[in-house]
Amino acid sequence: MNLSLWIAAGLLTAVALTGGFSKAFIPRATLAAQHGGEWTQAAGPGFVKALGVLELLAAAGLILPAALGIAPVMVPVTAACWIALMVGAMITHGRLGQRGLVLLNSAYLALAAFVAWGRFGPWPFGG
Repeated sequence: MNLSLWIAAGLLTAVALTGGFSKAFIPRATLAAQHGGEWTQAAGPGFVKALGVLELLAAAGLILPAALGIAPVMVPVTAACWIALMVGAMITHGRLGQRGLVLLNSAYLALAAFVAWGRFGPWPFGG
């Protein structure tokens, strides 16, 4: 189970890195022109960039604390925060009628819930 939790955290990290880099470093107009990025038209540029930075921090928080052995409890805390982020993403994409993206965000939410449950519960680091 430990390996499954690491794999789930790794997958979420890849998602967070991809989304974080795109939101933090790609111009908002370019994001708005892409499928799934339409929501950025109504969001301020600072908000989009801040969300990107939060996703980059989430990528670090899902792997580095456990890998470095420094405050590994931050892994499930980060996973729990990712759940909240995915709820917001699901609401946003749902309002735009992007059902496929809502389902994708639901899958990310499920992975994050698995990591949070496993690391807070039966398989904590150092336990």
